[in-house]
Amino acid sequence: MEKRVMTVGKHRKGIAAVAVLLSGVLTLTACGGDDEGGSGSGDKGKDKSSDSQSKADKAAADEASEARISIKPKDGSDTASINTGGKVTVSKGKLTEVAMVAEQSGTAVEGAIAADGKSWKPAAALERATKYEVKAVAKDSDGREAHEVSTFTTVSPENSFIGYFTPDDGKTVGVGMPVSINFDKPVSDKKAVQSAIKVNSSSGQKVVGHWFSATRLDFRPEEYWKAGSKVTVDLNLDGVDASNGVTGVQDKKVTFNVGHAQVSTVDVKSKKMTVVRDGKTIKTIPISAGSAENPTYNGEMVISEKFKETRMDGSTVGFTDKEGKGEYDIKDVPHAMRLSTSGTFIHGNYWGSDGIFGSANTSHGCVGLNDAKGAGDPKQDGAWFYENSMLGDVVVVKNSPDDTIKADNGLNGWNMSWDKWQGGSAV
Repeated sequence: MEKRVMTVGKHRKGIAAVAVLLSGVLTLTACGGDDEGGSGSGDKGKDKSSDSQSKADKAAADEASEARISIKPKDGSDTASINTGGKVTVSKGKLTEVAMVAEQSGTAVEGAIAADGKSWKPAAALERATKYEVKAVAKDSDGREAHEVSTFTTVSPENSFIGYFTPDDGKTVGVGMPVSINFDKPVSDKKAVQSAIKVNSSSGQKVVGHWFSATRLDFRPEEYWKAGSKVTVDLNLDGVDASNGVTGVQDKKVTFNVGHAQVSTVDVKSKKMTVVRDGKTIKTIPISAGSAENPTYNGEMVISEKFKETRMDGSTVGFTDKEGKGEYDIKDVPHAMRLSTSGTFIHGNYWGSDGIFGSANTSHGCVGLNDAKGAGDPKQDGAWFYENSMLGDVVVVKNSPDDTIKADNGLNGWNMSWDKWQGGSAV
């Protein structure tokens, strides 16, 4: 009896009232005697009570909506996904109204009922560590309403992780750009996390992931990407456990396009850079690389950032005098492009004499090109190279007395053999 009353009450307030009234009738029958003042244990009393209840049950069943509403996650959940939390579906009916709010702020969550009336979901990912309430109404084919209410709390930042990825969605990049993902928490189950990330190229090249650390995972093919191809990165990390008590919250697909195949080779010994695009040499530029005391790294380096003008302070990369001040501090370096995390750039140089380019290596490890102060002269070599380069282009340095740059110093995994690269995969 009690179970039936609760079930009916979830669907219609009117029915609940009938059930309550009916319950009152039953209570009086049980506690009071019959009309004669008897104990109420006679067959006649039982028959009346049973008959009344049967009629009430039938009436309730006739009035109850056949629509069945489901809200995910289950009511009271405190680790809900920010991507699937709040999804509403219905069977044997159609949704007519759904309202979702963040309880503390009262902010409504935008969403829309599907064209077929069978589902509703938030228009965007939810906030982490937030309690939400969802109220849904549906009607069956006879117009009878069903109601459902659920509250849940999304997973907290402390118990979840995300990955920050390069390159950005929709960008066009050079052939050297790897997919690089930095996680905001250490990953202990590397196999599970890597298995949930798929990287594919329209070129059909085999793409393999390599863990540089517990927080960094890069993907690349054996050779540079094919010019003109499209790469898709599918992050299916929602619900994936990275470590004990830390779960992924991302469900995101991004794509980027591979543009031209540009590889520029800096010969430190000859002090020249040869720019080759799509197999053809388009320009040879005189350069000034690192001095003998501060040589430039050898190796294949990928342009990861571009700045029309930027400040370069030697103290930030370890070049300081006895007083701890930077050996240089240039506030307006023109046409600078980053080649390493540790501070290697290829950039314009307006403070050096024109005569050093092509004849002397004088820098603290960067590759300098002749340029003008203010970055406003397009005829300068620094300006030309900046305008004709994109993120992901490759700059190869050779014949320097320094070591080869490490694969994890910037986006420079190309300096690792393919066998070793594959050895760093968890799958």
